[in-house]
This record gives sequence, structure tokens and C-alpha cells, in this order.
Amino acid sequence: METASDAAKLISSDVEDSIGYQLRLAQIASYRTFEGSLDRYGIAPRYLGLLAIIGSHPKQPQSRLAEAISLSRSTLVAIIDRLEQDGLVRRGGSPGDRRVKVVELTADGQRVVQELIARSKRHEEQLAKGMSQDERATLVRLLRTMCNNLEAVR
Repeated sequence: METASDAAKLISSDVEDSIGYQLRLAQIASYRTFEGSLDRYGIAPRYLGLLAIIGSHPKQPQSRLAEAISLSRSTLVAIIDRLEQDGLVRRGGSPGDRRVKVVELTADGQRVVQELIARSKRHEEQLAKGMSQDERATLVRLLRTMCNNLEAVR
């Protein structure tokens, strides 16, 4: 017998147990609760991972950054263009090769990244609520394995 709460949630048994489907639902929910509440930061929350990598590894070529986040170089260039317009990153020439553009955070970019990392840690606590440290570590390890599996077929 279907209850009121069952009726409110539409599901399909064809995809309900699919890893990809559940990952997508989790990503949407995570986006909505983290990025959706940070309008004043513009696009920075969406690209926090990229910005954090740039902060940890300044003056990396755009091609290496694209590899780090599994994007095509052309897609990354458009993102860097926007982050540069927002004053969060700056491009410069590589000392070893003038054709190569390297990227680093601006002072404002460093400040924004630190603020967003602090907020993301609070968000992470909500994501992992009810999980033990071991469960959380296992989930992260499994997600990394999945990313590596998918990267191998790219």
C-alpha cells in the first residue's frame, strides 16, 4: 500500500539503484544548498575546486589546470576568462615559454577562496551528517576510484 510520503516521491525502479543517478541527485542537492546560498560570490563557488588548486599550485599552465579538473582546455579557458573578469585570477606569461599562459589567484581571489573553503567545510559537515569518519573516508575513496575508472576510458 502506498503511503502519502511514498506518493510524494516519484521514483523509477529502473534507475533508483543506479550509482550515476544517485550521484547526480546528490550533486544537484549539494549545489542547491552550497552554491545557491552564496550569490554574493558570483561564479566563485561553482569553481571552488579549481580556485583552490590554483591557490595551492600558483603559476601553473592552463593545460595542467584543465587536466587537474578533467576539463578540455578550451572549456577551462572560458572559465578562466570569467574568473579573471571577476578579479579572482590573473594570467601571465611563463618564464620558460612565452606561448604558455600561467594562472594565479589575485589577492581578492585568495580572500574569496579562504572564505568559501570555510563555508564548504560547514557544508561538508551537513553532507556527512550521520556518517562515521570511516564511512566518510570510504565514500571519498570510492568516489576517487570511480573518477579514476572514468578517466581511464576518456
